[in-house]
Amino acid sequence: MIRISIASPQELVVLPFAQLREVGRAVLESEGIKDAKISLAFVDNPTIHNINKRFLQHDEPTDVITFPLSGHGAKTLEAELVIGAEVALEQAKQRGHSVETELCLYVIHGLLHLCGYDDVDERDAAEMRQKERQYLKALGLPDIAGE
Repeated sequence: MIRISIASPQELVVLPFAQLREVGRAVLESEGIKDAKISLAFVDNPTIHNINKRFLQHDEPTDVITFPLSGHGAKTLEAELVIGAEVALEQAKQRGHSVETELCLYVIHGLLHLCGYDDVDERDAAEMRQKERQYLKALGLPDIAGE
């Protein structure tokens, strides 16, 4: 069973809760995950900036930070994704698409990290962008990956 909970201690962006859960389930099921407990936390810039600096030593707000909570090979995949709602709002405005689509991309991206994909080098990043595009298309969303 895939369980996705959503917390939103920010008030800048109204979240499409059902769509975000649907995106999460679609990615996890397609990646072969049958049992998961995932928490999505949508936060403002000061909060994600603080988390990014504290855990990754990057002194700026970011789009998504993934925290795996279960060990490798665990029966149930457990994780928390902290998602920058304010970053999504800014990026969506700059790129000319909806904030909802931007948030869906961040959920896809974070879950792909949990499923073993990475974007550290160019080759891996290209593979990850391809997977993001695959899921955006499957979910009927515009291709905004890699913009």
